[in-house]
Amino acid sequence: MKRRKFVALLGGVMAGWPLAARAQHGAKIPRVGFMGNSTAALEANLTGPFREGLREHGYEEGRNVEIVFRWAEGRYERFPALIAELIAANVDVIVTAGTPATLAVKTATSTVPVVMAAVGDPVGSGIVPNLARPGGNITGLSAIAPDLEGKRLELLRELVPHLAKVAFFLNPANEFHTVSMRQALAAAQALNIKLQPREVRKSEDLDAAFASIIKEKPDGLLILADRIFLHNRQRMMDFATENRLPSVSAYRELVEAGGLTSYGPSYEEMHRRAADYVDRILKGARPGDLPVEQPTKFTLIVNLNAAKALGLEVPPTVVARADEVIE
Repeated sequence: MKRRKFVALLGGVMAGWPLAARAQHGAKIPRVGFMGNSTAALEANLTGPFREGLREHGYEEGRNVEIVFRWAEGRYERFPALIAELIAANVDVIVTAGTPATLAVKTATSTVPVVMAAVGDPVGSGIVPNLARPGGNITGLSAIAPDLEGKRLELLRELVPHLAKVAFFLNPANEFHTVSMRQALAAAQALNIKLQPREVRKSEDLDAAFASIIKEKPDGLLILADRIFLHNRQRMMDFATENRLPSVSAYRELVEAGGLTSYGPSYEEMHRRAADYVDRILKGARPGDLPVEQPTKFTLIVNLNAAKALGLEVPPTVVARADEVIE
């Protein structure tokens, strides 16, 4: 074989090698940036599935992939500085979760590929122009589904038949909460429930929210999807337990922390699926050509221990529908 043909053939073989093999032969190991909203400990249940998803594609941390983590610790104002650090670290792709983090990355870069692990309404919040062909440098998974807040309020009404007033936590800094609030208000009107909004932009705002809830004495709590609430889940659920307030939220973690019930997409599964997007991008796919996925799996979790402490009897129909029951 002539030398020129041999070199061309070898180049083609090298290009086709998987990243693991190329890393062993001195090729650059890809770097994946992960912009965490809370802390490593509080998001272990999400980073675990993400790492498992990467392993399913043949990536092993420290051998053929590096994950560079940054943690906002529940403070969204830290996003710009932390994202700048990830970009300065020359990551090949950035993984985000939630609307605020993704919007912060969109502001910071139009070139580094971004995979959203879970964003409420990426079109409505201006992250991508459409789901089928997002264009630009951002793609991933959306957590949006029709009337989620209405379904949560209906669930709370099933569990608390006398439900008349509901305090609900929202974060005005989260663009998606504009959509969530419209859903909640429409559902509350249909169910003849009075909503009492409680705005929380940062952890320090919770004390004032708690004080106003104690004063107004609602029958229950609706907690919108936001990483501030996920980060403060134990504090919030301790407050709900102490004040005998049934709660419904988007996150299973709040139920595990003592809340009554949750209903929403599987965030663990979405983080696992985010690894699929990372794999495709590292192999050359353009983010703008990859459609944004919508959730297909929703989970209902009921905490019977919390119900007992609140003096509530969970209807058998709800128990039968639940994907998981905590006893």
